[in-house]
Amino acid sequence: MLEIRDLRAGYGKVDVIRGINLHVAPGECVALVGANGAGKSTTLKCICGLNPVRSGQILFNRERIDGMPGHVIVRRGITMCPEGRQVFPEMSVRENLEMGAHTRGDSNQESDLQSMFDLFPVLRQRERQLAGTLSGGEQEMLAIGRALMAKPKLCIFDEPSLGLAPRVVAEVEQTLRQIRAMGTTILLVEQNAAMALRLADRAYVFEAGEVVLEGTGTELQSNPEVSRAYLGY
Repeated sequence: MLEIRDLRAGYGKVDVIRGINLHVAPGECVALVGANGAGKSTTLKCICGLNPVRSGQILFNRERIDGMPGHVIVRRGITMCPEGRQVFPEMSVRENLEMGAHTRGDSNQESDLQSMFDLFPVLRQRERQLAGTLSGGEQEMLAIGRALMAKPKLCIFDEPSLGLAPRVVAEVEQTLRQIRAMGTTILLVEQNAAMALRLADRAYVFEAGEVVLEGTGTELQSNPEVSRAYLGY
């Protein structure tokens, strides 16, 4: 579904990503693991058209999308739940969810919105509440629901557990499992490497803008280098 070939990108004169290669197959959950500044989020921004590509290729369903603007990429079937949630604080929960579907032209938006309320019952209770007044965990659920309202083929998650209490992190992990069970393909960047590797079919380990290891989630959980660097044992 997604293929990245020899991708290079950065900011100013600095290369942050240095020739990475990776792929995501339909129905997979693939995780990108690594320290802060390793290039994971920059990779996601390149996929979504939010950061220019210096060289290399990004293909989605065998068609190049590098160089396309973000709104065109969304219409092709890629959405992102961004780091820090970034809900629209002065809009209601319902309005935020409706914004997720703004590129769609079909008549099923209301039924899909009700499906989001079924997936996240707390959002149904908060339907008319301003998003900026929600708790961090509730805002994360709203950001996930907003991304799903676009009916993506590939849903990208950038640090979904960032800044959340342990109990809420467990809820986010369960939610991602549910989304995958619904058939949505997932690309996940997550600082909580243990959670990411539990969820992932496959994962790539980033260091200094390069992919240094790849394998199944189970393989990388048992890799001594990964254990020491990212799992704390």
